[in-house]
Amino acid sequence: MMADDVRVSHPDKVFYPDSGLTKGDVVEYYRAVADVMVPHLRGRPLTLRRYPDGIAGKNWFQKEASSYFPDWIRIEQIPQHNTGSVRHVVCDDAATLVYLANQGTIEFHIWPSTIAALDKPDLLVIDLDPPDGVEVGELRSVARRVRDLYEEIGLTPYLQATGGRGFHVVAPLDATADYDTVRTLAREVADRLAAGDPGRLTTEQRKDKRGDRIFLDTNRNGYAQTFVAPYSLRARPGAPVATPLDWSELGKAKPNGWDPRRIRQRLARKADPWGDLHEHAASAQEARERLGKL
Repeated sequence: MMADDVRVSHPDKVFYPDSGLTKGDVVEYYRAVADVMVPHLRGRPLTLRRYPDGIAGKNWFQKEASSYFPDWIRIEQIPQHNTGSVRHVVCDDAATLVYLANQGTIEFHIWPSTIAALDKPDLLVIDLDPPDGVEVGELRSVARRVRDLYEEIGLTPYLQATGGRGFHVVAPLDATADYDTVRTLAREVADRLAAGDPGRLTTEQRKDKRGDRIFLDTNRNGYAQTFVAPYSLRARPGAPVATPLDWSELGKAKPNGWDPRRIRQRLARKADPWGDLHEHAASAQEARERLGKL
């Protein structure tokens, strides 16, 4: 099956009422970005966030693949800790991406590990989650501090505007350490940063105890946890897109500063900033050891 062979049903249905973007616009967006997006999805269990009537309608997070998905869609039985297994969709090609978009999938969320090594993540993610009222300049400053500490311990930092409220700072790993090790590393990095600026940063899980501090969220680094995929649309007014950035762009970047039109213009003149991400994979265990010596 080719992406161009996927027929769009109800293309005129409005998915984003504020901007008038239709289901057809959403499907065509995913068709247009498939070449850069699919490499970030390939081989990973997916969680789909589906909005069959657009962002104002009923929606749900879907892990279990629907029984009616065609047989050319890759589906893998993925063990769940203590709860049997789930038949996850895996998106290895443009046709699958377009098909899922036509099923009303607006957001695509990926595991930090691949099916080839489910228990050994090849991505570490710290999510900068600000409370209301935080200036974007402060958020940028915190992103740079996460970047600098990653570099100090031998990790290569990559930046993503989430399309929501914050930024992700991601590091590629060599998939030699298990989830416990990677989650511990992420927490140790976040704890060190928060301890250095306790009035501004927190790792407090309870929202009512964070006050007006930026939450350094490391919860994406667990088995079966997910984070929003690069180039995924978000189900928010304005149709913001989760956008990989160069660090040199951070000074003007907003978490929700790119929409489908801007992304298509961007990709026409610029390569994917995460295109070489996995060429810089590092050892989580070695990074922990370096952190312990700082």
